[in-house]
Amino acid sequence: MTIEPVTDATFEEFFKFTQDEVVRFAELTGDNNPIHLDAEYAATTSFKRPIIHGMLGATIFTKVLGTQFPGFGSIYLKQTLEFLRPMFVEIEYKAVFTIKTINKEKHIAEISTEIIDATTKKVVTRGVATMINQEKF
Repeated sequence: MTIEPVTDATFEEFFKFTQDEVVRFAELTGDNNPIHLDAEYAATTSFKRPIIHGMLGATIFTKVLGTQFPGFGSIYLKQTLEFLRPMFVEIEYKAVFTIKTINKEKHIAEISTEIIDATTKKVVTRGVATMINQEKF
């Protein structure tokens, strides 16, 4: 599906993470904080269960922006992030992308990025991506 890269165009992607993916992310990054990996430890925290690394959750942004919307040829210039609520394994989330501005001369767009819990409809992560794409912007 091709979406016209114009202001206010939106794209949505549903996703979830497994505990195995959390473990693999911890191994890859070296972030082995027990809040992500140890259910016994996590039970003693305000979250009561392991949470997903915030940066793992945010990987949906690079996946979608680099491969689907706007897609190939896109290069990240900047990404802001706010982690508003914890994310958990095996919970369905929806990533929502909305083009806010396009600078046609520089081929740069600012795209709002949000992760929403598909059940509660609450925003868990939000930010703004600044992308360059010579062909699409």
